[in-house]
Amino acid sequence: MSSRKLMVLILAAVIAISGTALLAGDFLDDATSPSPLKNKSHNTPAYELQNSYNKIYNLYKDSVVFISTEKTINMKYGHPFMEDPFFREFFGPEPNMPKSQKYRGLGTGFIISKDGYICTNHHVVTEKDSITVKVAHKTYSARLIGSDPMTDIALLKIEGGNSFTPVHFGDSSKVNIGDIVIAIGNPFGLDKTITSGIISATGRRIVDDMGNTHLQTDASINPGNSGGPLINLDGEVIGVNRMIYSQTGGNLGISFAIPINTARQTLIDLKTYGKVKRGFIGVQLSPLTREFAKELGLKTPEGALVGSIVENGPAAKAGIIVKDVILKIGTKKIKDYRDLIKHVGNSKTGETLQVTVWRNKKELSFSITVQERP
Repeated sequence: MSSRKLMVLILAAVIAISGTALLAGDFLDDATSPSPLKNKSHNTPAYELQNSYNKIYNLYKDSVVFISTEKTINMKYGHPFMEDPFFREFFGPEPNMPKSQKYRGLGTGFIISKDGYICTNHHVVTEKDSITVKVAHKTYSARLIGSDPMTDIALLKIEGGNSFTPVHFGDSSKVNIGDIVIAIGNPFGLDKTITSGIISATGRRIVDDMGNTHLQTDASINPGNSGGPLINLDGEVIGVNRMIYSQTGGNLGISFAIPINTARQTLIDLKTYGKVKRGFIGVQLSPLTREFAKELGLKTPEGALVGSIVENGPAAKAGIIVKDVILKIGTKKIKDYRDLIKHVGNSKTGETLQVTVWRNKKELSFSITVQERP
């Protein structure tokens, strides 16, 4: 083929390709024209809210941390099932199975001081062999300072590093139902995921048996969000995300957060003592049913029913006995066992409590000296 003919063919191919490109461009011209709404809705309340989300994320992107944990489980027979004699007899020994396994966990936390202290959940970091945190794309080892199972709050300290960016605490006592909130965390290991919703309820007491109240939100929270911050539109942390209500393991729009006022005092105690110091009177409590309350001569099932007494404990020394119903501490009515747990837990060691109990269909008064919980 002559060079002249070759040049003609190449030129024809270029023209054909260019024509196709022009046709493709023409095809998308209608869709690439500017929207008539662009720049016209930027001053609307919706855009202002969107800008708030942007600002809060940028404010906290280096304050929320990705927590990874690891724990090694040593097993005599190499598998949890094989530790049970029934399974060993049924399946037979497995001599080649490894005798230890490493279990890894994920969670979220947030920085609360420039020198690298972190707030997270107790259940995220308790009984772990190692804890690492990722902050602004850097990974550090972290040390557990203290952990409190009753409030589900833990305090970590980053090992090494320089200055960190702490969050800003709000006041959870001023949270109202309907307030818009934002959660930042690592659901399913997806780093720094932001979700939003509203406060669905305050003062929820059905989450645990420790007398703690919780904030309820419909912000999407999933496994991995535990320990992350719940933030208001002022960019203040008003809660620590803790758990979800779910029958499937996924979010159903019912999530719970520990109020930051509760977490704040717990963190102070963990930093100071390595644990939370709580009052103790030496009673174990049982739910007071309507039927049993009626049997005892009470009009309503209000109060804390004493199920057992710790020998030589403060309550035993004061004269409290099994089946007493604690009705009041001082002038404060005790509605149920959660009320008593919270009140006694917040009492100081050495403090004397004036306790009113119901016994033999009449009220009796006792003085109990609070001790520190063992």
